[in-house]
Amino acid sequence: MSVFTFSIVLLAAALHAVWNALVKAAADRAVVLGMISFGHVILGVGMAVMAPLPAMESWGFIVGSTLIHWGYYFFLYHSYRLGDLSQVYPIARGIAPVLVALGAQYFAGEVLPLMAWVGIVTVSVGIMMLSSKALLSLAASKVTGVALITGAIIAAYSIVDGMGVRVSGNVLGYVAWLFIFEGFVSAFIFYRRGSEMLQLTPRVWIPGMAGGLISGIAYGLAIYAKSLTYLGLVSTLRETSVIFAAMIGILVLGERPWKSRIAAATVVVIGIIVMTLAANV
Repeated sequence: MSVFTFSIVLLAAALHAVWNALVKAAADRAVVLGMISFGHVILGVGMAVMAPLPAMESWGFIVGSTLIHWGYYFFLYHSYRLGDLSQVYPIARGIAPVLVALGAQYFAGEVLPLMAWVGIVTVSVGIMMLSSKALLSLAASKVTGVALITGAIIAAYSIVDGMGVRVSGNVLGYVAWLFIFEGFVSAFIFYRRGSEMLQLTPRVWIPGMAGGLISGIAYGLAIYAKSLTYLGLVSTLRETSVIFAAMIGILVLGERPWKSRIAAATVVVIGIIVMTLAANV
């Protein structure tokens, strides 16, 4: 993995942490998720004007990813509703890299070296350390189940988009139409809320639109990186967004306890080093 690819994926991870923080702090999370999806549509239209249409072979992946993202938003919302996301959501982000690497090996024929697998598993363990209390106290519960389903969905759209962008012939065009198709998600949410959408306060729509722009850039960078290197490596680096969020909580918000979060971050860094060295051998 080149320094350039490594850098853009880490940037995507940091931006991902920022938009998740916006959703977590939102007054109405469902509407904010709809606004974020609508923000993707606006960004997609802007990109579509500049980019040619992606190749015909990629349109099935775009449709498939759109349907999977619908499920992602649904389970993301319920992850926030049912449990403490700071404890539960890392389960989803932690399980996803391993599932992506397995799926990429089966569906895309990507065979990683053994040490890369060691790095991926180490990163996943480090991320899930942030949810150690949830794993112990919420075992077999509805909350943990939703988090695991969310992780499987994250892995599914990561693999689909990774394969789709590689046959698209144009990364920007693929991302543009993927975002435009998210209009179905935002339209559904807005329709369900009806006249409430006309009474939105800045406290709701500003985080929503800002989150849409930030998350759109973050995922666009991740998709671009998937056209350059192994899907499993990109997914693993991207899921370090949870560690970025934990560090924001410690340094900016003064959240505690801090020792367990620092320990988890250390494990993740070790995993990233092992994974990156293995990928460059």
